Amino acid sequence: MSLFDLRLQDVHSKLNNKELTVSDLVDASYRRIAETDEKIKSFLTLNEENARRQADSLDKQLQEGGERGLLFGLPAGVKDNIVTEGLLTTCASQFLSNYNPIYDATTVSKLKSAQSVTIGKLNMDEFAMGGSNENSSYYPTRNPWNPEYVPGGSSGGSAASVAAGQVYFSLGSDTGGSIRQPAAYCGIVGLKPTYGLVSRFGLVAFASSLDQIGPLTKNVEDSAYVLQAIAGYDEKDSTSANVDIPDYTSALTGDVKGLRIGVPREYLGEGIDPKVKEAVMHALKTFESMGATWEEVSLPHTEYAIATYYLLSSSEASSNLARFDGVRYGVRADNPDNLIDLYRKSRSQGFGPEVKRRIMLGTYALSSGYYDAYYLKAQKVRTLIKQDFDNVFNQYDIIIGPTAPTTAFKIGEQVGDPLTMYLNDICTIPVSLAGIPAISVPCGTADGMPIGLQIIGKAFDESTVLRAAHAFEQQTEFHKLRPQLG
Repeated sequence: MSLFDLRLQDVHSKLNNKELTVSDLVDASYRRIAETDEKIKSFLTLNEENARRQADSLDKQLQEGGERGLLFGLPAGVKDNIVTEGLLTTCASQFLSNYNPIYDATTVSKLKSAQSVTIGKLNMDEFAMGGSNENSSYYPTRNPWNPEYVPGGSSGGSAASVAAGQVYFSLGSDTGGSIRQPAAYCGIVGLKPTYGLVSRFGLVAFASSLDQIGPLTKNVEDSAYVLQAIAGYDEKDSTSANVDIPDYTSALTGDVKGLRIGVPREYLGEGIDPKVKEAVMHALKTFESMGATWEEVSLPHTEYAIATYYLLSSSEASSNLARFDGVRYGVRADNPDNLIDLYRKSRSQGFGPEVKRRIMLGTYALSSGYYDAYYLKAQKVRTLIKQDFDNVFNQYDIIIGPTAPTTAFKIGEQVGDPLTMYLNDICTIPVSLAGIPAISVPCGTADGMPIGLQIIGKAFDESTVLRAAHAFEQQTEFHKLRPQLG
């Protein structure tokens, strides 16, 4: 068994008993990266010198005793759109290939306070725009279960690094499903918190009203620990919610008796792979056996979610990415004729095809004469989608369905068909538009690739989501399956 297959409490027990050092954990992480990353390509930048220095410091603290952080000594990866002081943050884009931040994102500061060790920065779709990790301007990340397949995106590097046993946990960001979908494709646990629960300060913005940072882990208990460490109000983030943070680990009772589950018919209809549907139905039987009840419900505006999401997110991206102009930071084009030519050349050279596509769509939707017809209407539909969830949650505690309509697809299979690629997020996008929490947990396999079960909760009710996910996990063995890699 890998050290990174152990539960967090077991790792800490070994550290306390002097059976293990933090340096051992960091060594194991870099050794595994050396063995596997040529094939998987999870990482863009490694932080080896600083990580080993931090490990030495934590080992001294271990010898001296005293209070230790919640994530003490655990090797972690950070998605490359979350800024890290003194460590390249490129967003997997050529535009930021030279960007070395002078401050930490709030979540990175919280990880440091919890005393985890940042191993490096993880590959992603450029500026978080994509669902397969094929839009990275450096190289695609590959799925540890089968390197011919995508790991999902945009947090593909974050998911693959955990599934491959390169780090103990990772941070990703989720705009329309970019934590949950890669977690499902890679057979691990991915949690998107309620919008506002985790600070976005230091997250390079794609769509500000949707982006949210969350953990990717190998089990639900670890997800609860990482969320405990990173959640909380941040005055630096104007969208941060000032709410009480409960003890998430205390919710992991294994008891779901009496839990009321809604199952949207729209999430199990046309376009859902029969093997995925079968796995979800089997998961519902597992919940039944534990004393929960479920009924079919309807989220009638689901069919409009994809169009709504891509109009709103692209409009916000058009605004947010206007700051990348070759003047203030990032790569600047050589020998421009004038200021306008500098903008044009820098953006043409710096942005990849998918980023340009979304900027163009968003600029069009926001332009005079089209704003009311597209952007404003999309905002109204977003409200209707949120109301669908509110109506269901008046009667049910959680909603369950598949995380993605299929298992992972082959690299290159959909890259030429953006619309098909966008439809892979049909089950995750409505949740993001509503701003509510959801977790993906493994619930089976099909043709050798993992299937994800999505559990959706009420706003700021991560405790119930985690409780349900943990109870399901305790009754199944899917979270223990590992890819045969290396």
